[in-house]
Amino acid sequence: MADRVYIFDTTLRDGEQSPGCSMTVAEKLRMAAKLVELGVDILEAGFPIASQGDSEAVDAVAREFPWVSVAALARSNRGDILAAATSLKNAKRPRIHTFIATSDIHLKHKLKKSRQQVLDEAVAAVRLAREYCDDVEFSAEDATRTDPDYLEQVARAVVAAGARTVNLPDTVGFSIPEEYRDLIARIVKALGDSAVVSVHCHDDLGLAVANSLAAIQGGARQIECTINGIGERAGNAALEEVVMALNTRRDRLPFETRIVTEHLFPCSQLLTSIITFGPQPNKAIVGENAFAHEAGIHQDGFLKERTTYEIMDPKSVGVPESKLVLGKHSGRHALAKRCQDLGISLTKEQLDTVYHRFTELADRKKGLRNEEILGLAREVVEETKQAGVSAS
Repeated sequence: MADRVYIFDTTLRDGEQSPGCSMTVAEKLRMAAKLVELGVDILEAGFPIASQGDSEAVDAVAREFPWVSVAALARSNRGDILAAATSLKNAKRPRIHTFIATSDIHLKHKLKKSRQQVLDEAVAAVRLAREYCDDVEFSAEDATRTDPDYLEQVARAVVAAGARTVNLPDTVGFSIPEEYRDLIARIVKALGDSAVVSVHCHDDLGLAVANSLAAIQGGARQIECTINGIGERAGNAALEEVVMALNTRRDRLPFETRIVTEHLFPCSQLLTSIITFGPQPNKAIVGENAFAHEAGIHQDGFLKERTTYEIMDPKSVGVPESKLVLGKHSGRHALAKRCQDLGISLTKEQLDTVYHRFTELADRKKGLRNEEILGLAREVVEETKQAGVSAS
């Protein structure tokens, strides 16, 4: 049986911290409903100490979806943890997620504290959080730039204090897959069955998803991610990419999630409607061009057998269908199929004529609309009829 990987969605917390992604309580509830439908295991709904709105959002999500594990973020101090606990007081499955930075660069320049001070505060925070709920997660911020010996010491200490999950974030997207896998494997070995090891990867070097997958291979069993990969700076690991990599490459990644993949695209679309921007057109899985084909060679292969150029069925992620985009790179096969779809069957000679006129027009445009293609086809068909009448 494949190992279970838990999906911790932080679209409503880390994702919302991205410029242009702020959400109201009502918007968070709408997004949360879709995330619940998607099947995420843990829903991080906010950072309660940050604002009254965040506190209210955590409470609202916990009330609305009592069967879902709802997390609230808190720094490793009493005020944050009490705020998180208060926002979760009506939750049936609450999780307090507390964190503190552990890298020397953060200790020296941001916290201005010693390693021992940070260790003590981490342990105290976990103990305090455990007074309010059984499910406590601890994150060692900037774990990938932390001394591994010290990181292991912190991980062991917070688990002994009551943390059920230890998250080792690549906070600034600094790590590379092999390096990250080795670090995760070390902490997994150190903790054994005493806690779940989690990862939270940022995309500063474009490696968030690759690092998340490498971490799973190293023994991590919780992935923290967001829809469309939104989040601080370059964003987080994209939930849809992590999940579909696991689904598509089961031969090398024999892991299971409970994500209902058909809801991925609708989830992405809802998020786009709530925030101020959507994914780039070439974004994997949910981008406008993810299942679109324009090159003639690709279109010809696709029309003969879909799997020549698609490794996923678009319907498996909720995309209604693939698209053949007709532009200057398109071939006769795709053009004939489009004309047929538009209700016009062309002879070989007619298709040749339409194709030449089509490419001349496409050279001057970014792509042709169906109405323009239909106009060209009708024009050629009509010319053929008139030529036939003249000949008779």
